[in-house]
This record gives sequence, C-alpha cells and structure tokens, in this order.
Amino acid sequence: MEVKNLCKAYGDLPVLENVSFTVGVGVTALWGPSGVGKTTLLRILLGLEKPDSGELMGTAVRWSAVFQEDRLLEGLDALGNLRFALGTDYEEAKAAAMLTALGLTWETGKPVGAWSGGMKRRLALARALLAPSEAIALDEPFTGLDDENRQRAIRAIRRVAETKPVLLVTHDRTELNLLRANIVNL
Repeated sequence: MEVKNLCKAYGDLPVLENVSFTVGVGVTALWGPSGVGKTTLLRILLGLEKPDSGELMGTAVRWSAVFQEDRLLEGLDALGNLRFALGTDYEEAKAAAMLTALGLTWETGKPVGAWSGGMKRRLALARALLAPSEAIALDEPFTGLDDENRQRAIRAIRRVAETKPVLLVTHDRTELNLLRANIVNL
C-alpha cells in the first residue's frame, strides 16, 4: 500500500500536505501532534473522505477499524456485538478466545452499556481484530486502558500484524516501541 503526495484541506485550512509513505505487513504508526491530520488520513484510507490531491495505490482493500468512538450496540452483550458485526464470519470459539486474550469475561451476558470505558474499548478492538479484512485501522485503540489491559491489547495487535498491515494512531511512544511500529511522522 502506498500513499504519494496526499493533500487535504478543509476550506482554507490545510490538514495534510504532500504526505507520502508505504505500508506493508506489520504495524505502521501515524505520529504527530493533535490536529495534524492523523484521523483525517485514516478516514481517507478507509474511503470515508476524499483527498484533494495525491495518489493512493493498493489502498482499495477490505478494512476493519477501531474509531475514536467505540460504536458498540449498548443493549447487546459482547458476543451479541461480535455476532452482529461479523455476521456469517462469526465463530464463537474465535470470539471467545479473543475476548479471553483481551481480558474480557464473555460468558456473563451483561449488556455492554453497563461496561466500563476500558472494557468497551477492548471489545471494539476485538471486533476489529476478528473482522475479515486485508488491513486494520486503529485510531487511539488504547484509550481508557490500564497497563495490564494495554499489554493484552498490544499482544493481540502484534499477533494480527504478523499477517496484515495495521495502521495505528496513538500518542504514546512506549506503545509504538512495544508494537515494533514503523513510524510515519505527519
């Protein structure tokens, strides 16, 4: 996947100017201060926004994503959320294994609306990691996670990144080192 000279502005405000990088299997981190366009870049790659100019090569792939918002069905339990999102690709054994790896108790049947923010975040991550995709976009996937659960999430992401590209937005350099991420400075 390659991005060449990508530009995007909102009115007279340039957000991305001549951004170029390549992405392969593994974790690629989009790095920079707030407001530099990291989320906008992910939205362009996901096809949710159009760039003003530049080239996107090899980006027309099937994506899964964690957005800044968890976007869960609050009235369903964890397995219900995964079953809904994954449809015919849902496999209970794989779902249970992922939830266990992320430190979530999946048997309880408790609606996720009653869960903590960190638990919801891990469920959103589980959904993205389980969804059939050729690439994954993660926008601040560690928000609300304590150290132990951040480590669980990092291990799960690293396993998936062994076979597909993972684009990640985070503000913590420690996470990038643990993920062995290639860093794209914006």
